[in-house]
Amino acid sequence: MSDLSLGVMVTIIGAGLAAILAGIGSILGIGYPARAAAGVLSEDPRRFGSLFLLVVLPGTQGFYGFVAAFLIIGNIAMVETLAQGMQLFFAALPIAIAGLLSGIHQGKVCAAGVNLVAKQAKQGMKGVIFAAMIETYAVLGLLITFFLINTVQF
Repeated sequence: MSDLSLGVMVTIIGAGLAAILAGIGSILGIGYPARAAAGVLSEDPRRFGSLFLLVVLPGTQGFYGFVAAFLIIGNIAMVETLAQGMQLFFAALPIAIAGLLSGIHQGKVCAAGVNLVAKQAKQGMKGVIFAAMIETYAVLGLLITFFLINTVQF
């Protein structure tokens, strides 16, 4: 196998990891508040609006992983060496790992926010603010991935 094809293969694996791991974080993360919100809505369907943001917020990590994978794939035609492929692979890891972990933990915080809304409906924004603190680290993971992609010398 040539250095070029190995470099491209490693790049594809990195792009895949960015999308898959961040996506898994979102899948698992959305599950926590969605289950809790379903219980609250069974008691009071009028609370859908105040619960919606808490349920969908952990889904952003999957989008960040998709954006990173898209940026990496956009550079694939320029990969000529295994070293370049490895650089893009490692550039994918910040959002892959941050997206996985922050999605899961943000989901748990959002589920707590759903419980807050169940007891005090007007306090939902406080739960969103707590969840946004975790979102910050997913955004930082995406930014580091973006900066690393742009440092690869083609």
